[in-house]
Amino acid sequence: MTTKASNDTVIADFWFDPLCPWAWMTSRWMLEVEKVRPVSVRWHVMSLSVLNENRLDELPERYRELLSTGWGPVRVVTAAQQLHGDEVVGDLYTAMGTRFHNRGEGATREAIAAALKDVGLPDSLLDFADSDKYDEELRASHQEGIDKVGQEVGTPVIAVPGADGEQVAFFGPVVTPAPKGEAAAKLWDGTLLVASTPGFFELKRTRTKEPDFSNLD
Repeated sequence: MTTKASNDTVIADFWFDPLCPWAWMTSRWMLEVEKVRPVSVRWHVMSLSVLNENRLDELPERYRELLSTGWGPVRVVTAAQQLHGDEVVGDLYTAMGTRFHNRGEGATREAIAAALKDVGLPDSLLDFADSDKYDEELRASHQEGIDKVGQEVGTPVIAVPGADGEQVAFFGPVVTPAPKGEAAAKLWDGTLLVASTPGFFELKRTRTKEPDFSNLD
């Protein structure tokens, strides 16, 4: 796989849960990558609530409560996609993430309703926060992403075309703050380099910082 800019646009499939501040950080980096490399992001939902639903007894109470909250936002995004098309997903994610994370409003019903208004989607979509109507589609999208990387990771998942025609997929990168300009380009190039190396699985160190949203709009 080449990591250099070319005239051919690379489609990067990105799986996110609106609840996750680290996925949000990575998604803002990907928008910067679109400016500095011939990359176009295609957005998909995944769900930490789905990922962890069979291991809730192992999790701290605080995280279980967070996962319970997590159903609402991802269900609303899924409903918006089903009823209004794939093209609304990225903008709605941006509106939700800006309110949840940048503005510190959290994943509340009020924040979801305001995000829908921000992007001109009907407020009736808020009703799907408590509905399982599109859970089959949500789970299918989640499974498509997680099947590419395995159950031991979370969100985000990114997949790009490999040199052999097969997709190269990976979890992360987990980074704060979101790199800008040439720093964003270098991280993209390096991420593709290691992810496309046969037999490469993991590069990690302990997180010593919380998500830093200060350089995000």
